[in-house]
Amino acid sequence: MLILEGCVQPAIDPAINAATARVLDTLGISLIRARGAGCCGALSHHLSAHDEAKRFMKRNIDAWWPHIEHGVEAVVMTASGCGSVVKEYGRILKNDPVYCDKAAKVSALTKDLSEVLSAEDTSRLTAAQTSRRIAFHPPCTLQHGQQLQGVVEKILVAAGFELAPVADNHICCGSAGTYSILQPQLSRQLLNDKLENLQRGDSELIATANIGCLAHLQTKARVPVVHWVKLLADASLTRK
Repeated sequence: MLILEGCVQPAIDPAINAATARVLDTLGISLIRARGAGCCGALSHHLSAHDEAKRFMKRNIDAWWPHIEHGVEAVVMTASGCGSVVKEYGRILKNDPVYCDKAAKVSALTKDLSEVLSAEDTSRLTAAQTSRRIAFHPPCTLQHGQQLQGVVEKILVAAGFELAPVADNHICCGSAGTYSILQPQLSRQLLNDKLENLQRGDSELIATANIGCLAHLQTKARVPVVHWVKLLADASLTRK
């Protein structure tokens, strides 16, 4: 499977894709990093810089296409914000005579990491004997954009983690791509409300599925904020 390197995530937390590689290796899945692939185009797309976004998209398609022709099974996304956009490549480039068919194929192959793992036998990814209590924040791009409600949560529970109930978990944390930059006051209010709900119990940490949410929550959280795949990576290493 191909994995998106991205642009923001490798700079803020490069260990996320490394953890993903360890988890998928445990399940017999190999990841390929395509030379030349990079930003998915989401940030440019959010800012209405559509021509720039399309250039990023075409660059990724060009980088991935030789691997797709050789039969890769999926394009794996570890940032749900990127996944939402890459799944839209086919629609965004539908009128491009050169890239329309390739873009549609890329979108069809794109899967969030949770979709990949939910189709596998993850019984080997089991938490240590002492269960950790987690507050999970499902990003808007995961639960609303990709319509993947509850998928990550089921994986974590099956691995032995205890998930704390979180009120209003359908509401945005305030990151929302460039929203935290362009609407700082509203963004801060959303962040405060979200953290109040996430930290209401006795959770040891907060887990999420998008680098934008992770970085935003980290600015004020009282407990560590991590990408959920890191929890599984620790579990898989425990089992080995």
